[in-house]
Amino acid sequence: MTQQSVEPKTGAEDAGPGSRVPAGRSWLDRYFHISERGSTVATEVRGGVTTFMAMAYILLLNPLILGGKDVDGNLLSQPGLITATALAAAATTLLMGFVGKVPLALAAGLSVSGVLSSQVAPEMTWPQAMGMCVMYGLVICLLVVTGLRELIMNAIPLPLKHGITMGIGLFIALIGLYKAGFVGKGTATPVTLGPAGELAGWPVLVFAVTLLLIFMLQARNIPGAILIGIVVGTVVAVVINKVADVDPKIWSSGPPELKGSAVSSPDFSLFGDVEFGGWGDVGAMTVGFIVFTLVLAGFFDAMATIIGVGTEAELADDKGRMPGLSKALFIDGAGGAIGGVAGGSGQTVFVESATGVGEGARTGLASVVTGLFFAACLFFTPLTAIVPAEVASAALVVIGAMMMQNARHVDWSDRSVAIPVFLTVVLMPFTYTITTGVAAGVISYVAIKAAQGRAREVGAFMWGLTVIFVIYFALNPIESWLGVS
Repeated sequence: MTQQSVEPKTGAEDAGPGSRVPAGRSWLDRYFHISERGSTVATEVRGGVTTFMAMAYILLLNPLILGGKDVDGNLLSQPGLITATALAAAATTLLMGFVGKVPLALAAGLSVSGVLSSQVAPEMTWPQAMGMCVMYGLVICLLVVTGLRELIMNAIPLPLKHGITMGIGLFIALIGLYKAGFVGKGTATPVTLGPAGELAGWPVLVFAVTLLLIFMLQARNIPGAILIGIVVGTVVAVVINKVADVDPKIWSSGPPELKGSAVSSPDFSLFGDVEFGGWGDVGAMTVGFIVFTLVLAGFFDAMATIIGVGTEAELADDKGRMPGLSKALFIDGAGGAIGGVAGGSGQTVFVESATGVGEGARTGLASVVTGLFFAACLFFTPLTAIVPAEVASAALVVIGAMMMQNARHVDWSDRSVAIPVFLTVVLMPFTYTITTGVAAGVISYVAIKAAQGRAREVGAFMWGLTVIFVIYFALNPIESWLGVS
């Protein structure tokens, strides 16, 4: 039988396990439960800034992903996409901070944007695609309101939750290594060191220096190690770019320099450009599969991230449950609809939230800080290009290493636990998708328990998840069988 997390009734209960309520607190402390969670205002601000700096790349990457043509050959405005990306991230992250009160930041989900670009846009117009975002977001909100989403999360066994945390750690570490150019696609091998079997170029050196600096600062227990590393790494990158006459093309996110004015006017041309209906040429079956795919992408990626970051922030109890979980889940679901209306793709909780948690963030104040920085980017978009992806990538590798500490909580001698956890951990980075890792872990856990004659221990929701994930893996042959392209 699964147990639901209990919604907080007092500040102490909302603060998380083992919290205490000191006297004489400020209104800010009382509202966000900063003292109860063992944090300070300065720590929360530092964590919020760190999370933003680790996430700022989305302002450049999301417009790049959504830069393709739709079924009519139309393109979305690049200035409009940057504004929509910043606006939606700011709105949802501020909402998470003020209402959810947890250190989770949201922005355009790369998995959702990938589905929109590769599967949805070739079938319909961009306004209709954004309508799909609104629909999938409302579906997830409905699951939250009915309690199904939280029940599903709480039904997942604690060892699998630890596996999810570790898997996310390896996943974001791989993202960091790849974005920095430290690993790349090989010729004789699937991946290789650097882009051609060797490390080359100043940007990779900047990444390595930033990474080692952060690790050294952490080893010395220096507060703000990640943020200090990012700032120093950016300064080094700017200096190298000026002094060494570096080819601008070798920086993965563009050269670390300010181009023109630091101030820009936001372009809200995509806001509200959403259409529902007009899918006659597509068919109801295809629309259904598109919504289902978007729900899977938004639902389980966010679920895994919330579990992982919440555990890292020590907000979860001994069974892996978080206080106020339903609020965070609802806001995450609403992010799909908010992102669709803004024109910037569905929003979801970002694994980069873990960087702020790594700096000590434990409350929603950190999310408020992150959200305000995204809001500022509506007017200072050119500044986001100064921090190179190679520097931000170092922070991702560091936090990935930190999240691997959950391995100590897994009983590796129990194969019914070890095998599902192993599959969860390795398949996230190897398939480059969090959902696949969660799916493999759930299916294998249920299958092994059944093989041991312990099927009743699994629970109805885990069996239901298994059916859903089997469909997820078999989606392509099912579409072929039904004649859906």
